[in-house]
Amino acid sequence: MSAFPFRIVGFDLDGTLIDTAGDLTAAVNHALERLDRAPLTVAEVRPMIGLGARHMLEQGLRATGGVPDGAVDRLMPDLLDYYGAHIAVHSRPFPGLIAVLDRLDALGVFTTVVTNKAERLARQLLGELGLAERMAAIIGGDTVGVRKPSPDPILAMIAQCGGGRTAFVGDSIYDVQSARAADVPSILVRFGFLDRPAEAFGADHVIDHYDDLIALLETL
Repeated sequence: MSAFPFRIVGFDLDGTLIDTAGDLTAAVNHALERLDRAPLTVAEVRPMIGLGARHMLEQGLRATGGVPDGAVDRLMPDLLDYYGAHIAVHSRPFPGLIAVLDRLDALGVFTTVVTNKAERLARQLLGELGLAERMAAIIGGDTVGVRKPSPDPILAMIAQCGGGRTAFVGDSIYDVQSARAADVPSILVRFGFLDRPAEAFGADHVIDHYDDLIALLETL
């Protein structure tokens, strides 16, 4: 039996490992309420997720009447405080994820997270869901000074694991671009927070369910 072809498998967090849309929507709506704005639905917030909380808030303001001067700076602390206090009310791993992590662990593969969420919040969320200790590295949007689509977060993750052949799994164009720039295969999850058809992202591969991931990786 041939050895598994990857030493490291990295994952984005929101929309890839964890369905966080419900809790992120609640945090955005908490901030919007400060301006007497109408709440957004989970479906409306999903495509706003991916470049961090500030970008998500800006998009939420734009969608509900515009971005007043200074509003983002004024509302960000409220949004982050609320989110930190309600980070895992609705958030859950996507179906099949735990089985994939178990299988990769049995194969001796390092599993990691590279997210544009602040590292503190990423660690808190993963910790509350019992997943933090399973990750060999957790790289947040503020860990290395730049975010995806820069390759630097993925390269930092690889370095923390001591190097080796790597694949990266995500759900956004930023994930695909970051992986491409880091010269690692990109795998897009069709069930994530997509803002366009999956085939339009230019990922190297697309999966419909986590049940498909190990078999795909074994062929690469």
